[in-house]
Amino acid sequence: MQDLGKITSQQLYSFWKNLSIGLLTVVAVLVLSVLLPFYFSTIIALFAGAYLYTVLYNNKLKKHPTCMVVAYSIFMCLLSYSFISILLNILHIWDIIHIPPEFTFFSYPYIPSLLLCPICFVTMIVIYFRQGKMNMCIDCKLKNGDSLERGKLGALMVYESELQIKNLMMIFGVLTVVIWVYYLYFYINTDVNHRDWYVFMWLTIIAFLVDELYFMFRYFNLYLDMKENNEIITQEELRDMSATTYIRYYVVCGDHIFMSDKVSDPRMPFKPVIDTPFVTKRSVNGITIPEVTNIIRRMTGIRDGDLRFFFGRKMHADRHSLLRYFYYLEGTWEDYPDMNVDGTWMSFDELKRIYSFNPELLAKICVSDITRLATIMLTYKIFDEKGFRKNKLKSYRPTFSLKEVKESHLDFQDDKWIKISLFNSDTPFYGLKRWFRGLFSSKSSKKAGQWN
Repeated sequence: MQDLGKITSQQLYSFWKNLSIGLLTVVAVLVLSVLLPFYFSTIIALFAGAYLYTVLYNNKLKKHPTCMVVAYSIFMCLLSYSFISILLNILHIWDIIHIPPEFTFFSYPYIPSLLLCPICFVTMIVIYFRQGKMNMCIDCKLKNGDSLERGKLGALMVYESELQIKNLMMIFGVLTVVIWVYYLYFYINTDVNHRDWYVFMWLTIIAFLVDELYFMFRYFNLYLDMKENNEIITQEELRDMSATTYIRYYVVCGDHIFMSDKVSDPRMPFKPVIDTPFVTKRSVNGITIPEVTNIIRRMTGIRDGDLRFFFGRKMHADRHSLLRYFYYLEGTWEDYPDMNVDGTWMSFDELKRIYSFNPELLAKICVSDITRLATIMLTYKIFDEKGFRKNKLKSYRPTFSLKEVKESHLDFQDDKWIKISLFNSDTPFYGLKRWFRGLFSSKSSKKAGQWN
């Protein structure tokens, strides 16, 4: 399964590209706000926001979208700047508040960076603490799997997205301090000289351009390192790659599961981890159920088991598929002392204990599979299909066993219960938020119906 841990050169390039789009958009807003009449400033920012929205929308339409957290952050920064700038100017025109001419785009000199930098700084702080909780992040996880499931690409996306947000937060924070210290203590409001424009505009532009160059060299060096470690799949290799189906089997008997503590994780090749030993690879695009059954029968040496589909995903431009199955055995685990592979029977309670307190002992993909299983099972026990608690006691913490998993009729491929786990009656103002979602979804459905 080592190929699943690789990323494409295009995916790595997209990290720098998305950051560059966001930074250059901010630079364009600053430059055009000074070159054009000042009252065009918010219009320019709104047009820039509209451009970023089209970038976000086009990325969403792609078959394999990339992480757009940074572009979304800049989009929110520009919207916030436009809204606050217009609001301050309206309140100033109505004589509700009085602000200096540097903040009003109807007078000279209007200095956009005085508002833009602190607003972007605050917005970045909010985005930083909302990472992973925003709708775009949730939709990405539901469609493509979490970071553990996506291998090297997932880990890279999480780390680099957080790094870029921290980087932008730091840049906007430092620029806010420098610009405002200069404005309060060194700026003379009789006129704006060359030194003033250098601090208020060119310093910001230079900071963004230097930051873009830094990330250009960073990702180029990262590409070289990953290429040397054979962690990169080029676009040519991807086109020439044959379709491959990986299958993971979880062999279960009663409330015990057959696991091995000597499995080599592709992301930690020198550290054995606990995982299912029943993993196979077939160079085909799709595989029939009889063939899946015959494979696990040969691997275990047991022919009277019951095969159940768990869930699966496609990755690497749909060239790779990763499927998971349960293989249930009758009787007790003592009836099957020997298998055709190395391993041992482990009680599900022990596996849950390791998962809860020592997850580093488990293979990353095993942790991801258990997370999905536990999320769906526990959410089904706690909430109904409308997201309301079946048991009104919020202290109620159910458990589940492998026997319950076998007897349940839940579709673990369906994300319904995962969505409910993310949005349910425990969410603040759930009733109001649910009503708004229903209102907008019904409008969307009516609009879609007009085109059918």
